[in-house]
Amino acid sequence: MTERSQLRLFRTSQDPSPAAGVAEAFDAARLTQARRLAGLTKAALAQQVGVSGAAASQWEARTSPPRPDHLARLAEVLEVPVEFFAVGRPYAQLDGSAAHFRSLRSTKAAQRAKAVAFVEQMWELTYALEKHVQLPPVDLPGFLPDDTDHLPDTPAAAARVLRARWGLGTGPIPHLVRTMETHGIVTTMVRFAGADTATIDAFSTSRMPRPLIVLTPDRGNDVYWHRFTAAHELGHLVLHRDAAPADPEQEQQADAFAAEFLTPADRIRDQLPTRVDFTALEQLSRAWGVSLKSLIYRCRELGTISDASARRAYQRLNQLYELGIIGQDPVANYPGEVPSLLHKAFELAESNGTLTMTGLARELRWRLPRLRLLLGHPDERPVLRLV
Repeated sequence: MTERSQLRLFRTSQDPSPAAGVAEAFDAARLTQARRLAGLTKAALAQQVGVSGAAASQWEARTSPPRPDHLARLAEVLEVPVEFFAVGRPYAQLDGSAAHFRSLRSTKAAQRAKAVAFVEQMWELTYALEKHVQLPPVDLPGFLPDDTDHLPDTPAAAARVLRARWGLGTGPIPHLVRTMETHGIVTTMVRFAGADTATIDAFSTSRMPRPLIVLTPDRGNDVYWHRFTAAHELGHLVLHRDAAPADPEQEQQADAFAAEFLTPADRIRDQLPTRVDFTALEQLSRAWGVSLKSLIYRCRELGTISDASARRAYQRLNQLYELGIIGQDPVANYPGEVPSLLHKAFELAESNGTLTMTGLARELRWRLPRLRLLLGHPDERPVLRLV
């Protein structure tokens, strides 16, 4: 037995708590991930743990691991099992610059860091589930390393080619999110950042082993806006895989892709009114699953109405929303627009007897509430608070 092994056994015999063993196998990257998920700076974390800011920085810099008592406190503050901080499980680290945020300028750095850490966990969950269930293969041109098939560079052409590849024809797409999931794109819509979720718009990344799109429930009160956002992020995946985010032109290109993907110009042009007719637009809105605002923009873009008519239509539309004459239709009413890939994968594994919620949480070293949340199974029970 080596001197190091003897020392490890000695320490464990002196302190048999889980924290003692984790201190010997501490993974600094896990601490960084948990801190970002909690939305804390190193200084704020250090204050809550009761150590200096320098100590917290040294932990994450791999200069020195935290003591067992500090690990126990870290687990309490960051709401993870103490075993979360140990090495020994796959970890795909994502750089914050590799995610396309729908509203990058209004998303603070701490919120982006929290969102990126969430994506890392979504990959871990997907990886764990794929040990038990075969998920749909990724069918996105140019995504896989050995795939030499690439979509055209122009947004509209790329949208048309992808529609053809997926066999969607030229008509309305009834279940957009379900369609993306059946082609191997991991899609999620959970309140992953608590109250901060409302301040983070949708985002996506193609830098993980599977393409991933994050849709936020606070932006899902309107199914039509939700569908356009999903198509917008799909546009980023196919058009901007190797491009650096934060380019306004990329956002315009993703919008153009979404418009053509949801409402192909050759098919919808003849259906658009030649004057602003909200009754006709409402019927088209429901038939194609897009918002009135998107249809007005499409009318102007395809030349069926003038710019001046479009401006007046937007003004009138805003008035109708303010008066409550036109309301929003929540995503919850449309199962095909609610992500279900990972949730169904777990249910299949569970029904085959190969996986349990407790076993999966133990494998991932997460708390059960966190696992339920990411699977789309949040605990709906009321919380009893004693005062």
